[in-house]
Amino acid sequence: MSAPAIEIPVIAIDGPSGSGKGTIARRVAKALNMNLLDSGALYRLVALAAAAEGKSDASPEELAEIATGMTIRFSSDASGEEQVWLEGEEVSGQLRTEECGRMASQVAALPAVREALLALQKGFRKAPGLVADGRDMGTTVFPDAALKIFLTASAAERARRRHKQLKDKGIDVSLAALSRDIEDRDRRDSERSVAPLRPAEDARLLDSSNLTIDEVTQTILDWVGDSVIA
Repeated sequence: MSAPAIEIPVIAIDGPSGSGKGTIARRVAKALNMNLLDSGALYRLVALAAAAEGKSDASPEELAEIATGMTIRFSSDASGEEQVWLEGEEVSGQLRTEECGRMASQVAALPAVREALLALQKGFRKAPGLVADGRDMGTTVFPDAALKIFLTASAAERARRRHKQLKDKGIDVSLAALSRDIEDRDRRDSERSVAPLRPAEDARLLDSSNLTIDEVTQTILDWVGDSVIA
């Protein structure tokens, strides 16, 4: 008989767009040999699936129906990079575009879509444990998480990181435009009526503005060692 879900530990890593929570979550999950939930990818998948069906302007109810009907799978390539599959097609590259990110932020503000995806997200909680990143993992989806982290960085630093990431991929984009987009997403995510972006009351705050990826990862692993997960 499997253990009750409450006994399966969860590390919830929330934070605004561009804070690096996805990269950090993958590293922490690998270090601890835990399962991974990239909740942001789910909203991007809804946006992508809607666009593929020619329903980018679909109603909230139609988008919720798309959300519950998706066939998705997460895996990793030979180098350890996350792969996301939608209806049997590998779509990781499409999910990481700025346009898909903007669409996902709008979709994520819809209560009907968030409700449709709630059970799907909870289903990722399997032994030996789960590292979940998103914007409401510690406040809404896994309020009983053993460790809750709110990872952030200044808007300017997040825009700089994203700009470098895109330039490294050969994508030319304005730093000023990225800064405006991040500020818009922050406002939309924090002001939405359902599960607004905010730290859980018992979350540990971690500002990564002046920290390397390795430093952030190690800080969280140290906190894991101090928590009930150890």
